[in-house]
Amino acid sequence: MAAPKRVERPLSPFMIGPYYRPQLTSMTSILTRITGNGLIVGALLSVWWLLAAATSDDYFAVANAVATSWFGDLVFTLSLWAVWYHYLAGIRHLIFDAGKGLDIPTAEKLGWACIIGSVVLTVITILLVQ
Repeated sequence: MAAPKRVERPLSPFMIGPYYRPQLTSMTSILTRITGNGLIVGALLSVWWLLAAATSDDYFAVANAVATSWFGDLVFTLSLWAVWYHYLAGIRHLIFDAGKGLDIPTAEKLGWACIIGSVVLTVITILLVQ
């Protein structure tokens, strides 16, 4: 009997592109990690602003100018989205931990729910705060 021909494939999806077709479930997992790390930027900007307020008026003026500029607005808006996304992804993982929604169609629906829900909740939050 002839030995079967072994196909050389990557062992993990780190090579998205020619060897691995991106799937919604893997992209949402990666996005959860990115948003978790990205929240650090918003937290650092907030802490800098608070420390500047406690330090001096001149230093606070600089920090406040950055925090209220287009850059600060962008960082805080993306941080708000990241908080909502991370929250919804956490609920999604609690569902997975309960052994529910593990089939591919349901997992993809939950992934889309995280993405769309986080955008909708971010817009609602911005409209309510204005």
